[in-house]
Amino acid sequence: MQKNISVIISTYNSAEWLKKVIWGYNTQTYRNFEMVIADDGSRQETKDLIEDLKKEVFFPIIHVWHPDNGFQKSQILNKAILACTTDYIMMSDGDCIPRSDFVEQHIKFREEGFFLSGGYHKLPMALSESITQENIYSGQCFSVSWLKKNGMKASFKNNKIHAKGLFSTISNFLTPTTPSWNGHNASGWKQDLLAINGFDERMQYGGQDRELGERLVNYGIKPKQIRYSTVCLHLDHPRGYATPESIHKNKNIRKETKLQNKKWTNFGIKNEAK
Repeated sequence: MQKNISVIISTYNSAEWLKKVIWGYNTQTYRNFEMVIADDGSRQETKDLIEDLKKEVFFPIIHVWHPDNGFQKSQILNKAILACTTDYIMMSDGDCIPRSDFVEQHIKFREEGFFLSGGYHKLPMALSESITQENIYSGQCFSVSWLKKNGMKASFKNNKIHAKGLFSTISNFLTPTTPSWNGHNASGWKQDLLAINGFDERMQYGGQDRELGERLVNYGIKPKQIRYSTVCLHLDHPRGYATPESIHKNKNIRKETKLQNKKWTNFGIKNEAK
């Protein structure tokens, strides 16, 4: 059967986290999707894991890899966009375990002329490490009581984990958070991503996903808030690739996008410098 949504998952040398994430997608209620793994140069361990998991999961996996050349997430995501075989693309990260209705909600809310903006719920490191395949397949890891019993602190934000129905609809409407393209939980039409030339490959860590969303808005695509409808658990990890220089550079590129109302980047999928 022809798939009708592509799920891009970004990863880099985080096989243990990626394994848990892929297990999460193997629980999805909506099954007509393909997975495209955007691999920013991981070692052989990740390739071997993906080959093993291909035999376990119900969905096809396309592994898009390039050699390790530092933090080049924007570049590998552009390659992954081109590898998608469907006309609708959802993006998340290899450290975000999706609730079983994650893909279903993106399908439910997708609409021409819009992109969808979701969020995540961050877990502490000890809890991130302790979640097992059984916890994921049973859905136990999305039980607030179970998470609190295993080290998650009490917080109003915990309501997001089990938000559904009317509560999630009202919360999406009331949240003060501005909808943006979030690399851990966003989706849109492939034709729109190609129309703005994908990600700006000059950008390192720090807002490259937001800049893509800002160009989508300049192009006329409206953001739709679904942070309480699409739930994923963000596993903790160090961020050694975040540097003041990369964040400063990215802020300047975003400032230029805003001031010039840019819809297109010359440093994206079509790049004469390549």
